[in-house]
Amino acid sequence: MLTRIDHIGIACFDLDRTVEFYRATYGFEVFHSEVNEEQGVREAMLKINSTDDGGASYLQLLEPTREDSTVAKWLAKNGEGVHHIAFGTADVDAESADIREKGVRVLYEEPRRGSMGSRITFLHPKDCHGVLTELVTSAPVESPEH
Repeated sequence: MLTRIDHIGIACFDLDRTVEFYRATYGFEVFHSEVNEEQGVREAMLKINSTDDGGASYLQLLEPTREDSTVAKWLAKNGEGVHHIAFGTADVDAESADIREKGVRVLYEEPRRGSMGSRITFLHPKDCHGVLTELVTSAPVESPEH
């Protein structure tokens, strides 16, 4: 069962400048930042609010660290903006299997490591009305890491 909007991913050319925009304009602060070598991105998670299921909703700002990353290719084609939407679930394995049975292409055979130690997979945008969709099972969050 999907329980919340976990995050909205926003692709950007300059992470520091984009973080500063969201801080100055909306007052959002960085809750967590990391470099994900596998996905070729540097990212910042800006916490928007906590949710009823104990999770939270975030904006995820993504800057590519290499030209062959998916986000770099997406930026080259589309420019900055909304890259994907992610839904939270208690069990990404079961949820992706259920969605796969409904005829939607799941991009990873097995979920991978995502932000803040989460487990993730993506659904093909052509099967989701043009929206790249991520499924996320969050890791227990003890304290912010910067």
